Amino acid sequence: MTVDVQPGPLAIDGAEPVRTDPWPTYDKGDVFIEEEDLEAALDAVRARLYFRYDHRPHAETRTGRLERELCAFFAAPHALTCASGTAAITLALLALDLPPGSLVACPAFTFAATPSAILLAGHRPLLVECDDDLHLDVADLRRRLTPEVRAVVVVHMRGFASDMPAICAVAREHGIPVVEDAVPALGARLGGRPLGTFGDAGAFSTQSDKSLNTGEGGFLLTRDPAVHARAIVYSGAYEGRMARHFDGPPPAVDDLAYPIFGLRMDEIRAALASALLRRLPERLAAHHRNYDDVAARLADVPGIALRRPVADHAYLGEALVFRLPGAGAEATAWTAAALRAEGIDARALGDPGDTNVRAFWNWRFLFPDPARARAEFPVTAARLDESVDIPLSANLTERDRDHVVTAVRKVAGAGRW
Repeated sequence: MTVDVQPGPLAIDGAEPVRTDPWPTYDKGDVFIEEEDLEAALDAVRARLYFRYDHRPHAETRTGRLERELCAFFAAPHALTCASGTAAITLALLALDLPPGSLVACPAFTFAATPSAILLAGHRPLLVECDDDLHLDVADLRRRLTPEVRAVVVVHMRGFASDMPAICAVAREHGIPVVEDAVPALGARLGGRPLGTFGDAGAFSTQSDKSLNTGEGGFLLTRDPAVHARAIVYSGAYEGRMARHFDGPPPAVDDLAYPIFGLRMDEIRAALASALLRRLPERLAAHHRNYDDVAARLADVPGIALRRPVADHAYLGEALVFRLPGAGAEATAWTAAALRAEGIDARALGDPGDTNVRAFWNWRFLFPDPARARAEFPVTAARLDESVDIPLSANLTERDRDHVVTAVRKVAGAGRW
């Protein structure tokens, strides 16, 4: 059993850091990819058939096979591969046939892509406060739902599940659909059920820092064949190609009645994603092992509050998020800087010197006045001001986990907030 180093002089003050090796993250080349996965992509390159709608039957294309594999993995009847997670959210909202310019609720704590997708679909974002654990506040959602709100986009932010049974129940009361932005939580489950399968549609990403890494890409899940058909057309299926996605007669969707936006996935990315999907359980187990070890060893640290899941193991485990209750943005920013000095990548979500687009007041396309935006959503602003985020690679070693635990204990022991 590893013994954690006791708090001592800090690297931010000139002492030796806990580690000097780069903290493993995707943007430094840390990936969960084997040579056999690369061979799958190279085979697709060598085949010289890169467009998903060529002479082959749908089931023989790499995108078609991937979609069937995704249906099997998620126990979902319909899957559509596409260009990105943002595209998947947009396609879901378009395919739901909401009235143009509808209000669409989404959490105030999310990545900027969520409100961007709502805008891209021709609608208007309506933010909802988050609770102390940065989950969408169901009570605040209920308060904000008016007849003008025509859908809810729920985000499983930083890999932690939102309370889907409660959110879906509220949405049913108001007769509106739910889209799950499962982009940050590919593979995570709530009560044994995969995130992205609770709502009317689920959107996922295969961008570089996601559980399936194809550089860029995404996919959409839905139970409704008509929603699936419209999403296919919007994504770029034309001249009858939508029908290829159905084993029997397709839904009565006029593929000339909708614009086509060229949001398809290509065959090369699909080949890589398919190879990675086979090893996804291995990656998910690694994330849980790493997160559970680190979180257990930090649970008793005074002054920090680890983010709590809505249910046991209802998280992906690729990010460690904790709050410094009562601390202001400046103190939290110092904490993140002190952790970085110790060799651990860390970010203060509300750092006033960091234009982090996970902080809603930095969305100038929605909020020209950051101070006014913060005043409109004071609870979420306060919680983000207190929050520190540390990425946890699936490839972390025991030594890496020791380092993050030691660094957090060391910085927390300094008691500077």
